[in-house]
Amino acid sequence: MRKCKLLAAILIILTLFGCSAPQELTPTETIPPNRFSSEDFVMEDGFLTCITADAVMGIDVSRYQGDIDWQQVKAAGVEFVMVRLGNRGIAEGTLHEDAYAKQNLQGARDAGLKVGAYFYSQALNIREAEEEAALALKILDGFRLDMPLAFDWEQESRTENVDARTLTDCTLAFCAAVEEAGYTPMIYFNSFQAQQLLYLQELQDIPWWLAMYDIDRSFPYRMDMWQYSCTGTVPGIEGSVDLNLLFDDGMI
Repeated sequence: MRKCKLLAAILIILTLFGCSAPQELTPTETIPPNRFSSEDFVMEDGFLTCITADAVMGIDVSRYQGDIDWQQVKAAGVEFVMVRLGNRGIAEGTLHEDAYAKQNLQGARDAGLKVGAYFYSQALNIREAEEEAALALKILDGFRLDMPLAFDWEQESRTENVDARTLTDCTLAFCAAVEEAGYTPMIYFNSFQAQQLLYLQELQDIPWWLAMYDIDRSFPYRMDMWQYSCTGTVPGIEGSVDLNLLFDDGMI
C-alpha cells in the first residue's frame, strides 16, 4: 500500500495550493454520500471502533510484515485480512509474486480469519491491468476467497502521467477479469485519486476501499471499507501494519 508519508505530502500540497476536484471527474449528484462522520468513531486500544454501525476489524499485509503468527492476530480481535498477491515494479514495470502471498493466504485461513486479497498495480493501460489480473488469478490458483480481490493502483514515478480516463479503464478491465473468474472485485484508492484520477460514477457497482489516515477528515462519498492507519500494531506481527474497518459485512 502507499506509504504514509507520501500520502500526507500529497494532501498537504493539495491544501496549500487550494486544489479542487474537476467537476467532470466527480459527478457527485449520482454518487451516494458517506454516511459516517468522525463522531461515529472512537479509538480503543489502538483500534478504531464504529459506535453507530456494525463494522468488522481487519488488516492488510504483504511481504513487508514477514512471518506472521496468525493465531495471535486472530486472538487480538482481527476478523479479516487482505493479502497482497503481487505487484508490478514501480521502475522497471515487471510483474512479481509477493514472496509471502501463499503463506499468508493459508496461514490466515488456518487461523480462522476471513481472507481477501489485493494486487499492487502500476498499470499504464488496459493490457497491463489485464496482465496483473491474470497473475493475481494464477497465484490464487483456485484458492477460495471470503472477501474481494482488490485493484490497488498506486501513483508512482512510472504512473505519474496516467490520466483519469486511462486509470478508470484499467480499473474496469482488472475488475472485469476478476469477476469473470468468479471472484468479487474491489477498488482501493485514496481521496486524491477519488477526486482527481477516477470517474467514480462508472465504478459504482464495485466495492470501494478508501485509504485515509486522518479520522477527523471527511470523505464525501460512500466507502465500503476504510484503511484508517498504516502504522497500526497487532500482536503476532512485527512492526507496523495497515488497519481497516469493513462496513459491508455482506462481503464476508
